[in-house]
Parts: sequence; C-alpha cells; structure tokens
Amino acid sequence: MADTTGNTHSTAAAPVPGPAPRKSSWKYIGPGIVVAATGVGAGDLVATLIAGSNFGYTLLWAAVVGCLVKIALAEAAGRWHLSTGRTLFDGWASLGRWTTYFFVVYAVIWGFVYGAAAMSSSALPLHALFPDVMDLEWWGVVCGLVGLAFVWFNKYAVFEKVMTVLVGVMFVVTVYLAVRVTPNLGDALAGLVPVLPDEKDSVLNTLGLIGGVGGTITLAAYGYWVNAKGWTHTGWMKVMRLDNRVAYATTGVFVVAMLFVGAELLHSANVAIASGDKGLIQLGDILAQEYGTATAKFFLIGFFATSFTSLIGVWHGVSLMFADFVARYRERGALKGEEVAAGARERSWPFRAYLLWLTFPPTVLLFQGQPFRLVVLYGVLGAAFMPFLALTLIWLLNSSRTPAPWRNGPLSNAMLAVAGLLFLVLCVKQVWDQPWSEFF
Repeated sequence: MADTTGNTHSTAAAPVPGPAPRKSSWKYIGPGIVVAATGVGAGDLVATLIAGSNFGYTLLWAAVVGCLVKIALAEAAGRWHLSTGRTLFDGWASLGRWTTYFFVVYAVIWGFVYGAAAMSSSALPLHALFPDVMDLEWWGVVCGLVGLAFVWFNKYAVFEKVMTVLVGVMFVVTVYLAVRVTPNLGDALAGLVPVLPDEKDSVLNTLGLIGGVGGTITLAAYGYWVNAKGWTHTGWMKVMRLDNRVAYATTGVFVVAMLFVGAELLHSANVAIASGDKGLIQLGDILAQEYGTATAKFFLIGFFATSFTSLIGVWHGVSLMFADFVARYRERGALKGEEVAAGARERSWPFRAYLLWLTFPPTVLLFQGQPFRLVVLYGVLGAAFMPFLALTLIWLLNSSRTPAPWRNGPLSNAMLAVAGLLFLVLCVKQVWDQPWSEFF
C-alpha cells in the first residue's frame, strides 16, 4: 500500500519482537534525566518565579498539572519508538508531506534563533560571576563552542553522564533556595486546590504556566534518547515509563522550588522582576542582599547549569532528529530505532551540519540583535510545535501504524487531547499577540 509520502509499505505495524519485559529499575534511569534537564531552561524558572511573585502559592496546582501533561506527551513519544521499532520522524512522514515541510521550516528558523538565545542564557550567569573576564557576547560564543565540541566528540553515554551531574547541581541549588526562603507549607498545600487568581487574563496566565513547564521539541527528542540508550523494543516499556515519571518528578521539584522562592522572597515583599533570563540575574542581586554573596554565587552556578543543560540537550537531541529527517529523505524507507541505538546518527554529516547551524550563524544575532521578522516567525513556530506534537501522537497511536497492544487507552487519549487543546489555545494567543502590522 502506498502512503501519502509516495513510499510503498504497509501502514500496519507488526509488534517488534524482543526478550521478556525488563523490570523497571532505578539503575536504568537516564533519558528521563536528559529530557528534564533540557526541557527546564532559565525561561521556565523565570516564568514560575514570576507566577509565585504575582500570585503566591495560588497556581502551584497549575505547575503540577503541567508536569502531568508532559508525562503523557513524553510517554507517548517513547511508546511509539519502542512499540513500532520506528522513529518519530518516520511516523510523522507516514502522515503526509506536510509534516516534513513543517519540520524543515521549524528546524531552520527555530534552530537559528534558539541557538542565540541558548548561548546568551548560558552566558548571563558566567558574566555575572566573572564580569571582568570578557563581554557578555563573547561569553555566549564560548558557551556555544564548548557545547559544539562536547556534543561533536562524545556519544550519548558520556552526554547522559554529564547531564546527570548538571541536573544534580540544579537540584541541589533549587531545593536549597526553597528551604532557605522558609516556605509556608500550609499555604503551599492550599495552592494544590485548583483555583484561578482574580486578576485580569488569569485563565491565559494559568494556561501559560501549565504549558511552559519543561519542554518543547525536547519532548519529541525523548524517543530518540530512549533509542540512543539502547532501548529499542517493547521489553523496555516498563523501564521507559519509570524513567519518564522520574523526569517530570524532577521537573516538578525544580518548578515548585522556584515558585516557593517567588512566593516567599518576591510576593511577600511586593518585588517585581523582569521576564526573560535577565530576571534571574535580578534574583541573584536580591539573594545577595537578603542572604549574602555566597548564596547569590551558588544560585548563579545553578542558573548556569540550568541554561547549559538546555543548550547541550538541544545541540544533541534536535541534531539527532535532523539527522533522522535527512536519512528519511535520502533512503525513503522505514527508519528504525536500532539505527539510532548504534550511534551512527551521532557521527553522520547531517547531525554535525545541524550542530554547526545551531552554533555559528546565531553568533551574528548575539552581536547585532535579533531581526524583528525572524523573532516573530520564531515565536509562531515555537507555539505551533506543541499542538503539532500532541495531535500527531494522537493520530499515530490510535491507528494501525501502532501495534494493537500499545495503542492509546482512554486515559492516554484524554491526556493527549487536553494537551493538544491547551497548546492550541496558547498557539492562537501567541499568533494573535504578534505585531503583524509591523511585520509587513
């Protein structure tokens, strides 16, 4: 049977044979740590910090719901890879050429602007720690080059170990800050009750917090990291599900800790900080005033770990997806998880070409500012990716492309539908808010 991409193969997927199911065990945990570290960037921490600053503990429930939504999305991506033995891009390609066009435009424009944003975010805490060494822009270039060299010369196993160490730093710093500000646990527990603030636009602000907790394209990359770990068949399904839950439990700790800091340190003192990464620099100044220079520097180290894990995570994960896209275009056949597990993708020229794309062209934006039209397109594409991911996963996992035992059940369908609607609303808002009159 010919699919809509012009390739000839059956759309029905046969179960992938494998050994008996592995017992879920902590010793296997890995890809979940990577996706948690990559998905939670400085922007996520600032958004949660501002939510705590503006509303106290009122929206704590929204941060928890955000983690649950992402568990469902990442689990669905991992389940596709393990149950079919095929990669997610191969699944997308079976839905029609439009998925390929969307991914290409997204990867080129999003990658160009994100590269500059990630380098700048990683540079900010280093510049704050060592202000006399070099300018902020050059710190950004150094971060990009270090990320490039690290991903270029190392395979997944080393990448995972380094990410785990940096997650440990993030965890210690955020938990320390949460304890340091002495949270009101009674108010925090009350914040688990789903209520909306009285302020204007509270519904959209709440949806934004739910949607912003940890991950965009990194959720799609999760299945690739699962394969890179060597998990390629259904025997790893229980392990993958435990790994995924650990990932978003870790994410939950990060965002709840920062909401505590916002609620206690900023909300009670009625202190406002800027949105964006520079808000964390302001927080560092406030921490220095309240708790001393050592606490502020400790926080900046955690800020760097948060930003740099996002940088190298995208450098690795999205480059892996791009290499898979090129392989599909060239080979026009089913793409298998074993090919990712073998490590050949990480040594391929498309993987390294996209690494270079993420690193060198964006340095122009570091020194000259971000072109207005490009930033608008970046915002729209970024907003469109999450509904694209949720809706295509619903499509793939309810069709004959997925073996019957591993298709969506009612709970998974409900969670993915909620995620799709949530991100669709946020996408429409993002598109609506863009200054289109100035664009043309």
